[in-house]
Parts: sequence; C-alpha cells; structure tokens
Amino acid sequence: MKRTENCIITNICLVYKDDMILVVDRKKKDWPGLTFPGGHVEKNENFNDAVIREVKEETGLKIRKPFLCGIEEFKTKDEDRYLMLYYKTDKFSGKLRSSAEGEVFWIKRADLDKYKLSLDLKRILKVMESDELSEIIYYNDNGKWRSKVV
Repeated sequence: MKRTENCIITNICLVYKDDMILVVDRKKKDWPGLTFPGGHVEKNENFNDAVIREVKEETGLKIRKPFLCGIEEFKTKDEDRYLMLYYKTDKFSGKLRSSAEGEVFWIKRADLDKYKLSLDLKRILKVMESDELSEIIYYNDNGKWRSKVV
C-alpha cells in the first residue's frame, strides 16, 4: 500500500476584534459569497507564514499569532487530498484594503446570517469557535458526497 499521496494545502483565517469579524466578499465563481481571507500554502512555505501572507495579500492587514483551530479535508476530482487549515487571531495591524479576491470589510458577528455566505462558511465558523470540534471531513458514500463535523 502506498503511504504517500498528493496533497493541496490551503488556509483560512478568522480575524476578529470584539464582536466584529473580517470578511471577504469573494467574486470568483468557484466559491462566491462572504468568507474569511486565506489561500494556498506555497511549496516549501511553512503553514504559519502562509496564513500571514495570505491575509496580508487579501486584506492589507499584518496578522500576528494565528492560532490553528481546525482542519477540513476532502478528495479532489483528481483524487488528490485537499487540506484546509483553520486559523483565528485578534492580533493585527495595518490599513484594511480590498484585493482581486473581493471586497473586505468588518461586520458584526451576529449579523453574519444577513449576508450571502460562501459554501460551508457557517460550519467552518462553528469549528473555529468551538472548544469541542476540530475537523470537517468530506467523503464519498456510494457516489454521494457527505460530510461530518468531529
């Protein structure tokens, strides 16, 4: 049995202050709606540096001390493993600016349901905010995609 596989590694980060959360209104067709900043981990880049870089690229903010608070995994159509690392932080500096990914802005956490959200953002946030949950797993069950939160 082969012990290695191809893996695409990405990250997403909940940046917050008091009752406000930072969101990106993504314009790309592959994952539109409100989400949190993040992106791909580059080859030979450590995970911590990658999430700091991605948040800076998408929002203009320099985050500090991102805390790993969950993961998500699934298989791509090419059968590669796709792994998303969930981070959160309330430590940041800089001036907020939008990017090619979409408009970035602060909203009240309680108002999140008033917006069009990207796929599974509520479940991602549930894991990020939980002391009991750590992972969303997607799996193929006889041709149907299912998921579970653990």
